Amino acid sequence: MGAGATGYAEILKAPHATRLLTGTLVGRLPNATAHIAIVLFTRAEGGSYTLAGVLAAVYGLATAIGQPLLGRAVDLYGQPRVQLPAAVVSALGMALLAAVGTGSLPAAFAAVVVAGLFTPPLEGGLRALWPSVLGREDRVHRAYAMDAVAQEVMFTVGPLLVTVLVSLWSPAAALLVINAIGVLGALSVVLSEPSRAWRSAPREAHWLGALRSPGLLALLGAFFFVGLALGSITVAGVAYADDHGREAVYGWLMAALGLGALLGGTFYGARQWAGAPERRLLVIVALLALGYLPLALTPGVVAMTALSAVAGVFLAPAIACAFIVVDRHAPRGTVTEAFSWLVTTFGVGAAAGTAVAGPAVELGGTAWSFAVAGAGGIAALLVLTATQRVLAVPGRTKDIAGAITGSITVSSENDRNGAAEPGFSSGREA
Repeated sequence: MGAGATGYAEILKAPHATRLLTGTLVGRLPNATAHIAIVLFTRAEGGSYTLAGVLAAVYGLATAIGQPLLGRAVDLYGQPRVQLPAAVVSALGMALLAAVGTGSLPAAFAAVVVAGLFTPPLEGGLRALWPSVLGREDRVHRAYAMDAVAQEVMFTVGPLLVTVLVSLWSPAAALLVINAIGVLGALSVVLSEPSRAWRSAPREAHWLGALRSPGLLALLGAFFFVGLALGSITVAGVAYADDHGREAVYGWLMAALGLGALLGGTFYGARQWAGAPERRLLVIVALLALGYLPLALTPGVVAMTALSAVAGVFLAPAIACAFIVVDRHAPRGTVTEAFSWLVTTFGVGAAAGTAVAGPAVELGGTAWSFAVAGAGGIAALLVLTATQRVLAVPGRTKDIAGAITGSITVSSENDRNGAAEPGFSSGREA
């Protein structure tokens, strides 16, 4: 762990690294808190839980559509031209919701659609920047792990910040403040030198963009089910808390899940891993599925909290490793779009998990809803197992010297000035 802490400190000491990580996390606060903020605002306006849920779902669907589209725009036009305007328009959408309330449902739905559709793809953008900022492959891989850990912290602190703002002012004020903070985070990122200087590699014009990569499609298929597993746990946790008559139990389970992910991500990033990341991802997802299965036993609160912590251990490593695999399989010139597709697919899977877990509770009780998580983990493992031949062949390109000597090197899409070490890949020639 000492070596890992030293490695994280080394990353944060790199020029621009701390600013980019902090700015991205702050810029993503509106997205991380949107669902709870929309629900609290709708209820304060006198709307039903059904309306609150539908508005939150529409926001999530709009975000899922917008992320890869905006990611493609970033690859084509650069980060500042896309990220900041998108953040401003998204914030204006939430400001419109705060202004019109739920009195006019068409306006309210239009507001959340705009807010979701224009959510800037800051997460994919940060992953695209790491190679040019950190240079070495081991540093970039560790940054992915650190980013996954920081994401867990953000998704824990963000909702808490919303509830504090609601208690101090109002749900409408929470919407406005959170989104204003998000714009400032995006502004900090796009004004940085790496963001202004970054350019995607030349890309072959193709309407499928990043989705023409078979390896990326295989990964997206697997992570849909990882998202489904995680989404089902959020609903199953509520049912478990109801069974035990204490709302606080839900908070304990979610906190344990986050703590497990925090510890797992920290440990994963503390080591340098040998071998192909595709095979490593298969092992991590297998362990992730194995961690989800015992939740269906639904033991007492103490044991269930411990099982939740164990279930969370392999989530952050799986996400970190998945981004390495995306890096290796994204068609050249599509890296931000490819990262955004993974974020979108994971989110859609989580939404599907919440939708499936609800009926599972009604049909078979809490144990069945937790069984959905185990089934999702197994399905993800089966997809990765069935597509190992596709995933085992990341793209390779010949550089100018290789064309002369006949040698093959892996080309880094994001390392146009040759800062990365030989063998580091951030994309491939389509």
